[in-house]
Amino acid sequence: MRGKRSMALISGLSALIMATAPLASANDADVIREGRCSGRSDWKLKLSPEDGRIEVEYEVDQNRVGDTWKIRLKHDGKRFFRGTRTTTGPSGSFEVRRVERNHRGKDGFRARAINLRTDQVCRGRARF
Repeated sequence: MRGKRSMALISGLSALIMATAPLASANDADVIREGRCSGRSDWKLKLSPEDGRIEVEYEVDQNRVGDTWKIRLKHDGKRFFRGTRTTTGPSGSFEVRRVERNHRGKDGFRARAINLRTDQVCRGRARF
């Protein structure tokens, strides 16, 4: 009898943890935009509040490891990041994360990435 109760308790706790885990990481204040690139890749631009500032996360997933991308990020028209990233395994993606000052009013962000091997382009924009 003890074994059945223990298993039922463990199963119940596991289900509770699984059900609440996504809620713990979700934030109603986050702004997330996603889209397709000019080829088969996908992009995601996520803006989140962070101690009075804005966390900017830009990700491109192309499912191919080893491609280099040239990236440019702008905040209200002013470039705040320019660089390259190489897709890594296991998913064949890259991510750029920066924290920006929160300007007065709505903040506009733009992201662009160009695959240096294929010339595929990913463009995203979001407002926070």
